[in-house]
Amino acid sequence: MPEDLPKLISKEIVYEGKFLRFVHIRYMDSSHIEREWETFERINCNGIVVIVPVTREKEFLLIKQFRPPVNNYVIEFPAGLNDKGESLIDAAKRELIEETGYHAEEMIFLAEGPVSSGASGEVLTAFLAKNIDFKGIGNRDETEEIEIIKVPFPDIESRLSSLGSEGNAIDLKIYGLIELARKHLPFE
Repeated sequence: MPEDLPKLISKEIVYEGKFLRFVHIRYMDSSHIEREWETFERINCNGIVVIVPVTREKEFLLIKQFRPPVNNYVIEFPAGLNDKGESLIDAAKRELIEETGYHAEEMIFLAEGPVSSGASGEVLTAFLAKNIDFKGIGNRDETEEIEIIKVPFPDIESRLSSLGSEGNAIDLKIYGLIELARKHLPFE
């Protein structure tokens, strides 16, 4: 690593809860000035997945779920943690079944990257689930109260606008994930 690049000096766990740990970081910036940063890490998590589900009837499947950190219902795509040591694609398949009851005939990798790099090192991996079929709701987390919303592909932007106008928060990732998914969908 070149000398002028920032580098980590130390990480100290400040608090550890059931699912998150809060960490104080010291690092050297590229000007050789020691800096501090606060961050959080997930405990027992090997990645986060998000799934863009598309039915055979050419509908996007969204979920509406109350999210305590924003004190609101959030419209989002199904997502979850890989906390069971499985592959990311297996975690995506499991989360899709658990949250929606749908099974995907085909899973396509879309992208991966940091979710909120100013607060955490979490990396999100996105998959497109094509030709999904309802198989029955899986073993949802007891804290998840999920409403499934089916939206025909041509109506997605107007439906998201409508859901936002009704007071729901719209997960910003939805817009980019729709664009990534369009490259793999035959129905524009």
